[in-house]
Amino acid sequence: MNEIICPNCHKAFKVDEAGFADIVKQVRDHQFEEELQNRLNLAEKEKESAVKLAEATIKNSLQEQLAQKDAALAKLKADAAIELSQKLSQKDNELLQLKTQNVNDVTQLQAKLENAEVAKKLAVTEAVQLIEKERDQLVNEVKAKDTDKQLLENTLKDKFSAELKTKDEIIKLKDEEIALRKDMKLKLSTKMIGETLEQHCETEFNKLRATAFQNAYFEKDNDSKSGSKGDFIYRETDETGNEIISIMFEMKNEGDETATKKKNEDFFKELDKDRNEKKCEYAVMVSLLEAESEYYNSGIVDVSHKFPKMYVVRPQFFIPIITLLRNAAMNSLKYKAELALVRNQNVDITNFEEKINIFKEGFARNYELASKKFKTAIDEIDKTIDHLQKTKDALLSSDNNLRLANQKADDLTIKKLTHGNPTMKAKFDEL
Repeated sequence: MNEIICPNCHKAFKVDEAGFADIVKQVRDHQFEEELQNRLNLAEKEKESAVKLAEATIKNSLQEQLAQKDAALAKLKADAAIELSQKLSQKDNELLQLKTQNVNDVTQLQAKLENAEVAKKLAVTEAVQLIEKERDQLVNEVKAKDTDKQLLENTLKDKFSAELKTKDEIIKLKDEEIALRKDMKLKLSTKMIGETLEQHCETEFNKLRATAFQNAYFEKDNDSKSGSKGDFIYRETDETGNEIISIMFEMKNEGDETATKKKNEDFFKELDKDRNEKKCEYAVMVSLLEAESEYYNSGIVDVSHKFPKMYVVRPQFFIPIITLLRNAAMNSLKYKAELALVRNQNVDITNFEEKINIFKEGFARNYELASKKFKTAIDEIDKTIDHLQKTKDALLSSDNNLRLANQKADDLTIKKLTHGNPTMKAKFDEL
């Protein structure tokens, strides 16, 4: 512990080594900061003095250079003035010579200009005359074009007037026809409208039957055993009887004034059922339903995504859909013929196998019946044997009882009968 006296209050106090070292450090730090600040101030003053000295030096140097430049500039100005005076004098002489020469040149140029002016006027006159001539020709051509245009306009107006008149008459006739058709549809029942569409399709087919569909069958479907039927069935076979194509047709129409409008999709399920029951390859609906539908008005509509091999067409596509499907089927006819041959061979094998299976089934059935009869007979024999065994056992039991009875009868004596019975013994003794 060190003892330190305070310089202010003159009191002594003790501090340990750590506190003493801390106090010493504080004193040293304070002295170091003071010394550092003094040196910084000194350096700043030296810096200012050096700057001022450098400024003065640079200023004196610049003044000297400026004086030298001013002297050089004054010399250059004097030299330039002398040289310029000499050149001006030379130029004045040259200009005087040029003026003298230009007087002659101007006279010549004046004569040339006058000649050029005359030629110019002559050329302008000729050009104006040529342009006026061309202008007159153009004016005449424009007048002719205007006349032709007027004639063409009159001709076109007359033509368009006639065409508009004809068009108005056609529109009037069409309106009358539409009104007539609407009136006819109003008067017809729904069944009659459908039958009219059927008659239309049948007529269109019969027009081509003799030339394009000689081997085809196209008749109304009259078989309603399953509860429903289509409208028409189309079938076509080759010379050997192999089916080329078969189509179930359904014709659907309704009047414009029908309150409840049907959709084509409402009849798909029933048409697919009729196709399967009548064993047709394709199903086609000839429909006038949904008359405003762009989807069905686009042409032949394939609806196979809903029901397999099914199409919806407008009446104008009735013959094209038959031709389209028929041509596609004709391309695959060779493969169908080969398939039919293989199928016939398979049918022969199947028939042979069926006969064998029938024989096997009959033999098995007869064997089963005989086996059942045999088992029944065996059971009856077993029952009879069991019955006879019981009878045998009963007879044997009866024989044994008879033997015992005989033995008992043999053992029966008067002595045994009177034994223990004094009354009977006395009776027998009397006898």
